[in-house]
Amino acid sequence: MTPPDSAATLIVPFAIAEDEACRTTLAGLDLPHLQQITRDWSPTPVQGDDPYRMNTPHEQALAHSLGWAQRPDGTLPLAAWTAQRPGVGCAWFQPCHWTVGMEQVSLQPADTLDVQAEESLALLEALRPWAEEDGLQLIYEQPDRWRAEGEALAAVPWASMDRVANRRLDGWLPDASQHPAVRPLLRLQNEAQMLFYTHPVNDQRVARGVAPLNGFWISGSGRLDPHERLGPGPTMDSRLRQAALAGHWPAWAQAWSRLDSEVLPQWLARAASGEAVQLILCGERGWQAWHSQPSTGSAPMRSKQPWWRKWWPGKPVPFDPAGILGSL
Repeated sequence: MTPPDSAATLIVPFAIAEDEACRTTLAGLDLPHLQQITRDWSPTPVQGDDPYRMNTPHEQALAHSLGWAQRPDGTLPLAAWTAQRPGVGCAWFQPCHWTVGMEQVSLQPADTLDVQAEESLALLEALRPWAEEDGLQLIYEQPDRWRAEGEALAAVPWASMDRVANRRLDGWLPDASQHPAVRPLLRLQNEAQMLFYTHPVNDQRVARGVAPLNGFWISGSGRLDPHERLGPGPTMDSRLRQAALAGHWPAWAQAWSRLDSEVLPQWLARAASGEAVQLILCGERGWQAWHSQPSTGSAPMRSKQPWWRKWWPGKPVPFDPAGILGSL
């Protein structure tokens, strides 16, 4: 069976997380449309089993859906693909708030920090001459994200923001002894911290009661080969992301319920009309796909009930989303 193309694919990041409170919350959710999909559609084997890869499972699933060539961890060219810049080394520079404690360093992403466009632009312009000294051009994309372009970004590994947001950075910064090309980028990060610390933008932010933007994180680094797919990719529904990164499981549960009631019925309807569609659910370790069968010229879909259920119907088997997604 040929998997659906990327335009007929829905990817859901953070469908489950490592936190035991998340798994307990998921086990108690009523998700009838997810139940129908996991019962009636055909699953593929789970891909990945490592919560410490630099690229998250949803980034890996996106690359797979687009048919990209295999790359070293941390070098999926997400910034280049989003900007449609084949052949150019690109990365995202994402302004953030670094917190330095007695025993750890962590960061808060800009998309949770009420960043205004004029604040972001002012910090970008302050950093621009320093970046240009290292052969990097900075392009404003949105308040919480700038794009950097330059040959130095073509193959440097960097962890996704979704790996490090609100977490300790121990072990996530690349090792310059193993990847010498990251050394000037680490230096630029340090220069930005000093530059932003005294910038008027942060005086204004503190005055209005929000955290200063005292650094940036690099992600999405790599070069997209000219022969690799451009154009639109799969649908990425990230409504679970922010609550998951914050560990706010009641809000995450509400988002899952909305996803089940508002989004999944549309994909079930597409499948019922005969279209081959695919749902990819992603956790922190891996991802798994379920895809429908076209209604014309295909065998009927089989129920995923246990083999003995046809002989002894008994009571309905309770739906356990945490059990189904537990390996992701």
